[in-house]
Amino acid sequence: MAPHNGQMTTATVREWYEEDGWGVLDSAETPGGCFAHFSNIEMDGFRSLQQGQTVWIDWEKPGFKQDGYDYRATIVRPA
Repeated sequence: MAPHNGQMTTATVREWYEEDGWGVLDSAETPGGCFAHFSNIEMDGFRSLQQGQTVWIDWEKPGFKQDGYDYRATIVRPA
């Protein structure tokens, strides 16, 4: 896994597939999109995101494509 600077960055939800529990986040630090899974969302209750929503993310570049994306979120916090 390629490390990053260890600081959370803001991202915008490009798309979210609620029925499947995953989506794509956009930020300058993750060009091309960042895969996000509902299990990495830090919030109470049902964990879901909305298109256009701003979130804080911690991410990694695992060295393989996660569902077609070079980056994946390890922590997602609604802003």
